[in-house]
Amino acid sequence: MEHRKIHRLFTGKVKKAGHSDAENKMDQTWESGIFKEPAEGPIYLTKTGFEGDEVADKKNHGGPEKAVFVYPVRHYEEWKRELNADIPVGGNGENFAVSGMDESNVCIGDTFKVGEAIVQVSQPRRPCWKPARRHKVIDLALRIQKTGRTGWYFRVLKEGRVEAGDTFERMEHPCPEWTIEACNEVMYNQTSNIGLAESLCACEYLADNWKKTLNKRLQGSEGSSEPRVFGPNR
Repeated sequence: MEHRKIHRLFTGKVKKAGHSDAENKMDQTWESGIFKEPAEGPIYLTKTGFEGDEVADKKNHGGPEKAVFVYPVRHYEEWKRELNADIPVGGNGENFAVSGMDESNVCIGDTFKVGEAIVQVSQPRRPCWKPARRHKVIDLALRIQKTGRTGWYFRVLKEGRVEAGDTFERMEHPCPEWTIEACNEVMYNQTSNIGLAESLCACEYLADNWKKTLNKRLQGSEGSSEPRVFGPNR
């Protein structure tokens, strides 16, 4: 079995891209922390993310429940084949590009020691319009949802230095039924299954913003996903 490890570690500052006078919305000016660069050597991981790392949209990205964005390396070959585009590792704006783990074998609440830090799985990533803008594929967020290649987030239980090549030692596995794959199924495919929504919402390790969305569904007040998946791209 392939070892669970950080294949590459990425951090970066918020950058602006596009042109203010572009007619095509996909080419207009925007800013994002998605343009991260490979990090050399150890970097200190705090409760809210890596030192020197930035996010542009602080309402929907970053913070304690989304301190580290994780994405499996193997997905990039699948995207290259399906989109006929060379999206490089790191192209989704992840901090950890990982090998030996993916949405089918990582669960909410899983706790790992990696480097000096201890991290815990908090939620799947809900894809937004920014990877679509970066890679010029307007429905990329919907494709990410449909394929389940979302990646996930870690919260940080213990701060410390981490670097590429560090392995993940799983310390706790409290919710084996709630893989990232299973969570995505509830959120995007089994939308009318109230029982599943209630069960997932009751998971104590699930991030509050996912619980908030599920509670809106249970109350019949869940909003449209259009602003998230397409944003200003169309």
